Amino acid sequence: MTFTKPQDTILYLDGVSVSFDGFRALNDLSLYMEKGEMRAVIGPNGAGKTTMMDVITGKTRPDTGRVVFGKDIDLTQLDEPAIAALGIGRKFQKPTVFEPHTVWDNLLLSLAGDRRPRFTLWARQTGEEQDRIAEILTTIRLMDQKDRRAGDLSHGQKQWLEIGMLLAQEPELLLVDEPVAGMTDAETEQTAELLREINRTKSVVVVEHDMEFVRALGVKVTVLHEGSMLSEGSIDYVSADPRVVEVYLGR
Repeated sequence: MTFTKPQDTILYLDGVSVSFDGFRALNDLSLYMEKGEMRAVIGPNGAGKTTMMDVITGKTRPDTGRVVFGKDIDLTQLDEPAIAALGIGRKFQKPTVFEPHTVWDNLLLSLAGDRRPRFTLWARQTGEEQDRIAEILTTIRLMDQKDRRAGDLSHGQKQWLEIGMLLAQEPELLLVDEPVAGMTDAETEQTAELLREINRTKSVVVVEHDMEFVRALGVKVTVLHEGSMLSEGSIDYVSADPRVVEVYLGR
């Protein structure tokens, strides 16, 4: 399935296929996201969700197809560091924070620009850097935890900190993989609020299994199955789609 790229898109996958040892992880996948949109991507295990993220970030090169960022940048021609530098940030399912350092210092080390650890923590912070870190701490609900070691945070707080570390790099597009796995109900609810807040200024792709969380996001949902798009629309629309019920929700 291939279609014409609409005008104000931030991300456009056009006929993308990826095979691993004869297994088709993505099968002629085409989809687009508008600038400023948040999109939830769901589907059974093996549907191609992680491979899609790998292709967007340059970790995996597709066999066929294009992945266009912004007006005309073909990501399939770039490596991972170049794609990150363009403004695409990815958060993996398992949080990876600098556990011995404080929450504040984790964000300081992540700020866009030259943040080499050998001097950063001892260098004088500019007022602008301090304001930016304070702004991120407020967004991720960790201002009262700023002096705690990252290793001492709860699982949910570590997830928020890692999202904050992504924000510190000033991405245009965030790819967030299963952000509420292992969270309490209260943390899950706060994470939905957090992502909606981030979405006011950033485009966001959320890969998730928790359907209640996806419903709380209130965004367009893309359902993948066997590497292709199976259904797309509101959560109510895809939940009522018999094909989605059969391959995913009915299990």
